[in-house]
Amino acid sequence: MAQKPAWSGVFPAVTTQFREDFSLDLDATARVIRALVADGVSGLIVCGTVGENCSLSASEKVAVMEAAKDAASGRVPVIAGIAEFTTPFASAMAREAARIGLDGVMVMPALVYSAKPQETAAHFRGVAAATDLPVMVYNNPPIYKNDVTPQILASLADCDTIVCFKESSGDSRRFTDLRNLVGERFLMFAGLDDTVLESVMLGAEGWVSGMSNVFPGEGEALFRLARAGRYAEARALYDWFMPLLHLDARPDLVQCIKLCEHIMGRGSALTRPPRLGLTPAEQAEVEILMRAALASRPALPELARAA
Repeated sequence: MAQKPAWSGVFPAVTTQFREDFSLDLDATARVIRALVADGVSGLIVCGTVGENCSLSASEKVAVMEAAKDAASGRVPVIAGIAEFTTPFASAMAREAARIGLDGVMVMPALVYSAKPQETAAHFRGVAAATDLPVMVYNNPPIYKNDVTPQILASLADCDTIVCFKESSGDSRRFTDLRNLVGERFLMFAGLDDTVLESVMLGAEGWVSGMSNVFPGEGEALFRLARAGRYAEARALYDWFMPLLHLDARPDLVQCIKLCEHIMGRGSALTRPPRLGLTPAEQAEVEILMRAALASRPALPELARAA
C-alpha cells in the first residue's frame, strides 16, 4: 500500500481571479495564493468548485496549476481539482498536474453523466491509473449529482494511489460508515464548511474550505482547536463563524465567497459566466453577514499546527 501523504489542516479551495473582460488573471490568482500561504494555511486546492474549474479551458487550468506551484514555492502542498466530462479527459489533466509537479489531485466524478456505482468507481480507478500522484476523491452529490458512497469508496481500497476523500454531502455519518468498512485506509477530509466541527470530531484530518479564503486564520484556529479536543473553545469560534460558513452550502457559494474576499481586500468578486453576480438583495444579505462578523471578530489563541 502506498504511503498516505501528510495532508492535515485547512486547505482553502482557492478562487480563480478574472479581469473585467472575464479573461484569466494569473497575477491576481498568484497574489491570492501567496496571501493564503502567508496567513498560515496548511495546503491549497486549485481548480476546484470555488476555483470555477468548469468555466476554465484546459490550457487555463494548466496555467493556474503552474501559477499555484510557483506561488506556493513548496511551502504547503498544492492539489489540483480534476473535473471533466470523461475519464480520458480527466486522466489527461491528472498527467498535467504530475508534469507540473503538484502534490496531488482532487478528482470529481465524471461531470454531467449520472453514473451507476460501478461506473463511478471505474472513473476514479481510471484517473488514478493515469498518474502516480496521490488522489483525493471528491464527493459532492448536491452539486455534481453522483454520490460517492462509503461502499463505492470501500471498493477502491485496493487502489494504492487513492489515499483520501473529501466528503461534501453534509452527512457526517459517512465518516463512521467508511471507517467501519475499511478502518483507517483513507485520509478523511471535511468538504462542507458548516459541518466541519462535527466532521473533525468523527475523524476528519483535514478541511477543504471555502470561507477560509476570507478568514484563513479563523479557519485554521477552528480546525486546530477541534483536532486538539478543545471543543468549548472550538464551539465558541464555530458559533461566530457559522453564519458565514452556511454560504459554502448555497448553490451560489462561489459568488458569495468571492464577494466576501472582495470585502476583505483579498480578491475580486467577479465570476465567469454562467455564474452571474449576486442580485442587489443577495449582495446586501452577504454584506450584512460580513459586517456582523467583523464587528464581533474574536481574538484567536496561539495554536500549534495540527499533527
